[in-house]
Amino acid sequence: MNRSLNGHVDSFYAAQSGGLPVYDRLIDDRKTQVCIIGGGLAGLSCASELAARGFDVVLLEGNRLGWAASGRNGGFVSDGFAQGMSDVVARTGIETAKKLFKASVEGVEIVRSNIQTARRDDLIQGHGGLKLIRTADDSGLRKQLGDYRSFFDTERSYVSKNNLNRYINSNAYHAALYNENAFHIDPIEYCELMAHSTTKTGAALFENSKAHSIRKRRIGWEVECDGAYVRADHVVIATSGYGGVFAPITGSMVPVSTYVVASKPQGSKFDNVIDFTGTMADTRRAGDYFRVVGKGDDRRLIWGGRITTRRSEPKKLAHMLAKDISDVFPQLRGLEIEYAWSGLMGYTRHKMPLIGQFWPKTYKNLWTCTGFGGHGLNTTAMGGRIIGEALSKTSNRTNLFQSYRPVWTGGPIGRVVAQLSYWNMQRLDSNAELSP
Repeated sequence: MNRSLNGHVDSFYAAQSGGLPVYDRLIDDRKTQVCIIGGGLAGLSCASELAARGFDVVLLEGNRLGWAASGRNGGFVSDGFAQGMSDVVARTGIETAKKLFKASVEGVEIVRSNIQTARRDDLIQGHGGLKLIRTADDSGLRKQLGDYRSFFDTERSYVSKNNLNRYINSNAYHAALYNENAFHIDPIEYCELMAHSTTKTGAALFENSKAHSIRKRRIGWEVECDGAYVRADHVVIATSGYGGVFAPITGSMVPVSTYVVASKPQGSKFDNVIDFTGTMADTRRAGDYFRVVGKGDDRRLIWGGRITTRRSEPKKLAHMLAKDISDVFPQLRGLEIEYAWSGLMGYTRHKMPLIGQFWPKTYKNLWTCTGFGGHGLNTTAMGGRIIGEALSKTSNRTNLFQSYRPVWTGGPIGRVVAQLSYWNMQRLDSNAELSP
């Protein structure tokens, strides 16, 4: 193993990493209990949980570990899901919804525990989270506050417009909910932490080892990887927006692009503009998310948003997001952008992860742990824990996701429909902001 930045997107995270371990490419046939396809945080979390339970694990990543969305996201760790909890209640019933929310809280604590166990508290770059609204009507926010307290046994604090100015100085936002348990991290460094701890428990991790086919055998599965074969009792699919080897899973997600920029260190520019060091995101259907990292004069702004089904990166990405920033914070007009990058997330139609066995009557011992687009990093940790429990037969929590099975998203036509939907969301958001 050596250290190199080769192969990772040119992002702030990769530049700050100081060189990442490079794992071997698979060149020989392997026989194992579990083969995991995909080396993002979902795959690494599954490998960690399974190896810790004594399973023999082989993980295959087609590029670098954490190369895709896991190493390009906003770094938010917060409970809940991309789907609103009121919609989860409507679909699953209140008791299942409570268990799902509790599992998401558990995911937050798993990430925190992994960092503390590795003695890498430096990876946590800020605590607390603000969920912001850009409309004067705060009835929806207050309903969420009541639901959190009444149904989910978790505390949120309401932050009024006047009190919000203690955290951020912007006329765009009218109120917020504060979550004291949220935090944010460097996602690539966390991927490296997970890879290192997972190999210590005996899992075999392979980079630049793309799985090209998967075939059901009389007993177990066979995965073909550039001429080498992995024969496994179980296979876990943990690929996402960048595609994968198993079409029924790939076709159940829409690859959605999100864009992220990181400013140059301009610490004093943020004084009396953004004094909050936690996570910040608005509640719009296609909203912005941002955080400040570093201290003193070394402070930078990391800002993400503008979801789209377009796969190519806009030529003027940095300029485009700099304008979004100045629209919200006019005081930051002229903020210099040093890094700009994009990433593809895998969004399911129901906005919930795909966790469990894929149609067990037809595809026995084929598992999914994917569909985490729009969720915090906690859900990948939660998914890995639930998959580990399922294969070791210590719980049946995969049943919590029975209402969220893979659903075909329509292929290229589905991406067009999704883009039209996002444009409509943006129109509705704009109209809502103009309402008195």
